[in-house]
Amino acid sequence: MRTASIQRETAETSILLSLNIDGEGKTDIQTGVGFFDHMLTHIGKHALCDLTVKAKGDLHIDCHHTVEDTGIVLGQALKEALGTKEGINRYGHVILPMEEALILCAIDFSGRPYVEIDTPFTADRVGDFDTEMTEEFFRAVCIHAGINMHIQVLKGKNNHHIIEGMCKAFAKAMMQAVSINPRVKGVPSTKGMLEV
Repeated sequence: MRTASIQRETAETSILLSLNIDGEGKTDIQTGVGFFDHMLTHIGKHALCDLTVKAKGDLHIDCHHTVEDTGIVLGQALKEALGTKEGINRYGHVILPMEEALILCAIDFSGRPYVEIDTPFTADRVGDFDTEMTEEFFRAVCIHAGINMHIQVLKGKNNHHIIEGMCKAFAKAMMQAVSINPRVKGVPSTKGMLEV
């Protein structure tokens, strides 16, 4: 079973996250940030990962610590659940439409984190979520999971649609990358390992 449960406690947040990569897309998300809950639900649903997140953070300040720390824990869970990454496709990519928005996402579970994100937002917030936290969330996930990721917004006007499209595109690309390919023998790297 490719699963992980991570608990992280700081002076700013308390997060308990469980992940089953080979799940059915079942989610139970409670972060106190409604729009962020909605986005995490999309990630679980469209990656077909079972994902549970219970997060409490200093929301009286803003959503920054809650969102970023959840990204850290999700990245740690992905890394733990994948283990040596034997048999995975490693790469995943998608061009995903979301209403008027069109999002490109390409990822590589290389073990060497790198993040390039195009975020052309025209509003500071969507609901109770700061739009600038979109990049912070993905950066935290990628750094702690060891993912090289590029996201480009090819088209888009509505900030809700853009962020939702980014989350769905990430989910679909991730599902492709972590899927087991019976033709892959061992680790898909000439190095023989997918770590730094």
